[in-house]
Amino acid sequence: MKRLSLAGPLAAVLLGVASVLGGPVRAQAPDTPPQDTMEVSLTEALVRTLEASPEVDQRQAERRFATARSEEARANRFLTDVSLDVASSFAPGLDIPADNTRPDNELYLNPNVENDWSIGALRPFARFGIAVQQPIWTGGELSGSIRAARHGVDVEAADVDRKALEVTARAGETYYNLLLTEALDRLADRTQEVVDRAQREINRLLDEGDEGVSQADLFQTRLTEEEVKRRIVEIDQQQATARSALQRQLFLPEGTTVAPAASELQPISFSIHPDSLDYYVRRALQNRPEIDQAEAGVKAREALVDVARSDYYPKIGVQASLSQSITLPERPNPDNAFVGDSFMGTGTRTGIGIQQNLNFGQTSARVDQAQAELSAVKHQRTAARQLVRFEVEQAYRSLLTATADVESRDRSTTISGEWLRTEQVNFDLDLGDTEDLVKAVRADLEAQARYLEAVKRYNVAVLNLLEATGTLPDRARNGTLLETNP
Repeated sequence: MKRLSLAGPLAAVLLGVASVLGGPVRAQAPDTPPQDTMEVSLTEALVRTLEASPEVDQRQAERRFATARSEEARANRFLTDVSLDVASSFAPGLDIPADNTRPDNELYLNPNVENDWSIGALRPFARFGIAVQQPIWTGGELSGSIRAARHGVDVEAADVDRKALEVTARAGETYYNLLLTEALDRLADRTQEVVDRAQREINRLLDEGDEGVSQADLFQTRLTEEEVKRRIVEIDQQQATARSALQRQLFLPEGTTVAPAASELQPISFSIHPDSLDYYVRRALQNRPEIDQAEAGVKAREALVDVARSDYYPKIGVQASLSQSITLPERPNPDNAFVGDSFMGTGTRTGIGIQQNLNFGQTSARVDQAQAELSAVKHQRTAARQLVRFEVEQAYRSLLTATADVESRDRSTTISGEWLRTEQVNFDLDLGDTEDLVKAVRADLEAQARYLEAVKRYNVAVLNLLEATGTLPDRARNGTLLETNP
């Protein structure tokens, strides 16, 4: 009978379906049964990744460091140097001759009065001093440092956004990898059912003594069954790997398993903007953090050029200091403008100071270095713009290709399904050919597997386009990721 030839080509059918999964997966030990299961949608997966990612947190810490550095630079505008010195020791007493007739405030006039450093004459001594400096004009050094630090914060903030783009795109692809393995797992179960039916049919016909059946058909079906079992193990392990990858991407506690909220792998609802490529390029130039980072880097380097040039000009500032020396019990302190005691008294100094760096050759070299670094950053900005344009165009054209692919694969599944149903009806009515039915079964299984892979590629292509335009994290946070209008 013709219908018995169904078992022969099944191995090719299953190999074609399983090839979508890629190469073999290394066997893993059975996973510990999860203690809890968390269902997440695509949007929830992206948002949770942004909140939990240590890579984003690292960039956040670097931005906080840059912010603190900027605040330090701004604080230098007022009282750039304020210092307090406190010292304590012992001061000598006074060895006053017995024949001294001068009062205490004139002891300095008696040449026989000396310091007494004997142990019994020593007394506690303390000195306090405070000094402040206030710049008046720095030739652009202070203002340039403040601008450079402020733009440094912008550079780090853009780096945070850049890393957020990267981790959300990676989380989205991981999410769809898991959905794909689950869909292929269901397809593998259907394939197993086909093999089981074929094996039962062959055994029945062998028992009936049908001459159109041989032991070779049974052995071929059994070999096909083993191939199916091997492929199912691969699918199971890939599914476990994809689930573990998503669980770690979301930084869930150990013992918690993650499951997609979506029951099936479906194409993302997304409409390409009517202005097509130009629209997405404009969006990218407005939103990509690499562009903002390059712009901030240019401004920071321009400010550092001004800082280097400031050494050509004098620095003008005000400095004031106040000191107080105390010895207990008090030593006699002469009230004289020309004579003072270092162990007693108050001193103060106030004035305007001017500082000029006369190493103009070194200053010129530093200015040249700063200008060279500025030129390099400007070139980086130009390169960043071109790279963004290329990445957007690449993502856009990949999406067009993926769109055409998923549409074609969808039509293919419709055609293969109609073909299979037609062959099944003809076969049941004894009007069809067994080889045609086998071909229809193989085409239907392969079409469904290829369609699932095409849907996964399409969804990832949508996420890649949103990543290329710099809008993926914001759309995830705002809950507008799956809106039809981009």
